[in-house]
Amino acid sequence: MNRMTALLSLATAFLVACTPDAGCPDRWCGTAVVATTAEADVLLPVATTQDVGYSIGDLIFLKLADIGPEMNTVDPGTFQPELASSWEFEDERTIVFTLNPDAKWHDGVPVTAEDVVFTFDVYRDPVVASPSRNRVLEIESVAARGTGSVAFRFSHAYPEMLFDAVYHMRILPRHLLDTVPPADISSSPLGRSPIGNGPYRFVRWNAGQSIELVADPDFILGRPGIRRIIWRFVGDPNTAVAQLLAGEADLLQVLSPEAQEQVEARDDLRTVMWTPPIYYMFVQFNMRDAEGRDRPHPLFRDRAVREAIAMAVDREAIVNAVFPQGVVGKGPMAPAQWVWHGEYEQIPFDTAAARARLAELGWADTDGDGLLDRDGRPLTFDLILPSSSVSRRRAGEIMQAQLRRIGVTMTITALEFNAFLERGAAHQFDAFFGGYGGDPSPATIADVWETGAATNRGSYSNAEVDRLIGEARAASDLETAQDAWHRVVTLINDDVPAIWVYAGSPISGVSARFENVSIRSDNFTATLWQWRVPASQLIDRDRITDATN
Repeated sequence: MNRMTALLSLATAFLVACTPDAGCPDRWCGTAVVATTAEADVLLPVATTQDVGYSIGDLIFLKLADIGPEMNTVDPGTFQPELASSWEFEDERTIVFTLNPDAKWHDGVPVTAEDVVFTFDVYRDPVVASPSRNRVLEIESVAARGTGSVAFRFSHAYPEMLFDAVYHMRILPRHLLDTVPPADISSSPLGRSPIGNGPYRFVRWNAGQSIELVADPDFILGRPGIRRIIWRFVGDPNTAVAQLLAGEADLLQVLSPEAQEQVEARDDLRTVMWTPPIYYMFVQFNMRDAEGRDRPHPLFRDRAVREAIAMAVDREAIVNAVFPQGVVGKGPMAPAQWVWHGEYEQIPFDTAAARARLAELGWADTDGDGLLDRDGRPLTFDLILPSSSVSRRRAGEIMQAQLRRIGVTMTITALEFNAFLERGAAHQFDAFFGGYGGDPSPATIADVWETGAATNRGSYSNAEVDRLIGEARAASDLETAQDAWHRVVTLINDDVPAIWVYAGSPISGVSARFENVSIRSDNFTATLWQWRVPASQLIDRDRITDATN
């Protein structure tokens, strides 16, 4: 029997032990079915690039420590232990973590300092190319001190040292991955059948259908409140809503305004806002020609065109109609990030000024059809967005109508979510309706807007922005860092690489039978293991039977 087979047998044995005959003790009962419109890509945290993969992976793998509910990234006193039971600043550049001696992998092997060192090496390895790699580059070294403690040494002292040490890395099992070549880690079998150290153990992945997890009764932070979690991939957002309303699903991560009204009208369901607000949505212009990236985009290479289009979009009307729980965006950031607080000049909604600006550039309605053209070419571009996002589709249609009023034609291409991401990564678009968030640090600005960043889908580039990002990261005190990040946002806004549509938090639909419900906006599953179903609220699927094996 190989190592993987043995672990699957352990999971099966655990399920059999939890049949109704074994009883279902109060506060450790129930099944939560999560309806989602996209399937996970991979469950190995170092490799996943999608929200669903992160959400599931965070139930299987732990960090050394985590931020608290306030999501304060600079106050060490607000961080909470996970695999590390304690930590201390040995000097201004060194943090030493002491591991919880009871921490074990789901195969029973103890979690050691060598796992932490190995994890750091994997995340930092350019061959692995983890999406989080850029966020750990300020860590100079990670060294084991025996089996139970580990020292993080930084290149310099700065306000978010503890945050960077713990937030971006989910600790990986060295004993299962150390023989895998770095180039193959992303495609390792563990990505489809992970063995972690978190509150839930992996059970099975039915491709295109579902992923099932079961609670680890020996979890070091306490027994999870929900015994089993099933992520069901439904594809179509309307199907997901229908399953929630029919009681076939217990949780839908994001509700459209229409679905929110339906849920709020029901006694057996509730709405839950993710807190604090940490997401922003934007329409990003492609600076390069999709048909040949060696050339600038024929329209959006011109800042004046980008500004005119931005002026013609009434963002407040879009937010009021589609995102009433949020606010109008004011840059590449969200309200929960400390860089949000400050004054940032905004491009005003002014259709007359937009028309005048385009006229100055030679765009006119030469044939009387109400649409602008120049040199025989119509002023038209295409916006891609995910078909699974009802809100983005609706916002795009409002924007389309607004632009039509000044003679600009914007077509909309709705794509299946993975295809949407693939087109974005390949820079094959005119405009991209993106969303970003989930990380409370302003350093996320670099993830999208720094030259050459992995998620800089529009190929935006400004050398001064890049320089200031480096200055912000190197700042040794919070005031200096805040000033540098403020200048970064100001410069990006002035370049108009995007239309900042919305900032805020999603709203989820949840079955009312769950107790102790909260959703932390940076990590959808951060508190899910603490939810519970009282014995009086159990339904048939809550009881694990032999038929589930």
